[in-house]
Amino acid sequence: MRRYFGRKLLVYGLTFLVAVTINWMIPRFMPGDPVQSMLARANVSQPAAVEAMRAHYTSLFGLDLPLWEQYGNFWAALFRGDLGTSIWLFPTPVTDIIIRAVPYTLALLIPSILLSWWAGNRFGAFAARRRWLDNTALPIGYVLTATPYMWLAILLAWGLGIVAGIFPVSGGYSFAMRPNWSWEFVGNLALHWFLPFVSLFLVAFGGWAIGMRNMIIYELEADYSTYLSSLGASRRLIRRYAFRNAVLPQITGLALQLGVLVAGALVTEIVFSYPGLGHLILQAIQNQDFFLLQGTFLFIVVGVLVANFIIDIVYVLVDPRTRTGIGGEAA
Repeated sequence: MRRYFGRKLLVYGLTFLVAVTINWMIPRFMPGDPVQSMLARANVSQPAAVEAMRAHYTSLFGLDLPLWEQYGNFWAALFRGDLGTSIWLFPTPVTDIIIRAVPYTLALLIPSILLSWWAGNRFGAFAARRRWLDNTALPIGYVLTATPYMWLAILLAWGLGIVAGIFPVSGGYSFAMRPNWSWEFVGNLALHWFLPFVSLFLVAFGGWAIGMRNMIIYELEADYSTYLSSLGASRRLIRRYAFRNAVLPQITGLALQLGVLVAGALVTEIVFSYPGLGHLILQAIQNQDFFLLQGTFLFIVVGVLVANFIIDIVYVLVDPRTRTGIGGEAA
């Protein structure tokens, strides 16, 4: 077990190194000058003052150094926990900006991923037992899983927000309110959270339901199901074993789809102007904020890697064949 997780940690470490390096490179190969964008917002008209400010901020952000030295300074600052200072919201540290946005993104991602996976698997297993439900739910599931997150978010915002006027379509809470711990504010947060959550939930739900439905049918036609049936085992017992075996590929699928789900959440946040990491990425790109962009990407990369590692641990715990293979290999 120690060797198995040691290899896993090595793979995740190399992945982190490559991903963070690419994350550092992307903003620097983008067109445009972040310092020039910052000076344009300052609206300074005197040429001498503009040049002095350009030289000052270029030196302050370390953009006058060679790329290899900037890369080394980036890793040195990262090990100190310093993600730099935002160009867009200067002089606010990037860490402070991300900390304010992370709760909104986690409040969308964690419930939508976990609930869609659980409900989709349950519904897919149930649909495989009922022909009429299978014939009606399967096409709906294909439509949902093929629907882009952004398109469904726009439809929900238009239908339930603009036309029906039931839910707000922008922001994390009403602009007339100030954050506090009152029930009124919590209810307002829930109203703004609902449409982004539903758009993420529905798309993921369709994919998990279809996957579980297909796996249940495959497991019910497997040799062990036929053998149990010939022994007189009840249908309920056979389906229970089939569900346990069918859910294992779904756990693997959760690890594989995690990046797609996170990307969908970021796009959905942009549609609803939800103040999470997706909204920060958009603002960082528009304002050419290198440090905010790479800091946000860094948090996403670390979050996805940690979640995948947790899923690997869960898979070892729920699948005895994996533990047997690890023990046999160790022996």
